[in-house]
Amino acid sequence: MKRILITGKNSYIGNSFEKWVTNDDNFYVEKISLKDDTWKEISFSKFDVILHVAGIAHVSSDSKMEEQYYKVNRDLTIEVAKKAKKEGVKQFVFMSSIIVYGDSDKLDGTINVSTVPKPSNFYGNSKLQAEKGIVSLQAHNFNIVIIRPPMIYGKDSKGNYPKLAKLSKITPVFPNFPNKRSMLHIDNLCEFIRLMIGNSESGLFFPQNKEFVNTSELVQTISKMHGKKIWLTSIFNPLIKKTLKFETIKKIFGNLVYDQYLSYYYKNYQVRNFKESIELTESRK
Repeated sequence: MKRILITGKNSYIGNSFEKWVTNDDNFYVEKISLKDDTWKEISFSKFDVILHVAGIAHVSSDSKMEEQYYKVNRDLTIEVAKKAKKEGVKQFVFMSSIIVYGDSDKLDGTINVSTVPKPSNFYGNSKLQAEKGIVSLQAHNFNIVIIRPPMIYGKDSKGNYPKLAKLSKITPVFPNFPNKRSMLHIDNLCEFIRLMIGNSESGLFFPQNKEFVNTSELVQTISKMHGKKIWLTSIFNPLIKKTLKFETIKKIFGNLVYDQYLSYYYKNYQVRNFKESIELTESRK
């Protein structure tokens, strides 16, 4: 049995993973909060794995927040990892993000094995600095797993997906723009984490759904799930092309994908296809 401590008591990923392995006797899960210093008094020695998902998970342009991002996303991560190693934990799983690549400067937005991380904000840089701070702790008896997921979505998820979903339900018209994005349904992520822990892995990983997603297709699919009809038009495409340099437009219509080769794992973790994942996400149950 793998005994897992999840840092981040109210984390969407942490709570989803706990639920994912609830009926699996090979895993035992506990959760703690890192919002104050009481966690420092808790012994990690009884755990095999630390799943570190605690952190600030949204992008902010407020310069007053920069110090807090580094304090939580970088410094706290390194501190928890060092404590874990010192107290005999065998594996440390860190949830980083595709955000470390910033706004991809590749023509087609594809991230491959040679793409160098280039954060465009202090959120992305805080994650990258955390990675650099823990990778050196790797040892034969202490495995470091760094996961850089693309946009995560699922039932009750936060971030950009619910904003797009809300728009999909009310707008009658949406641009039919050709782009592609990597996404990761929460069930696929949870299964990936389960495999990482079950197989005592170490290294850098890039899980994603099997399919790349076109934003227009995504909006249309969500709309259909709710019995709505949406008209896709290319009339706005020239304007979108001219304004892709703006962050908001780029987030919606830009290209940003992982090369499928990067996301290969010898055991299947992509348990939900695109259509099924949207059905589960938009279900009223």
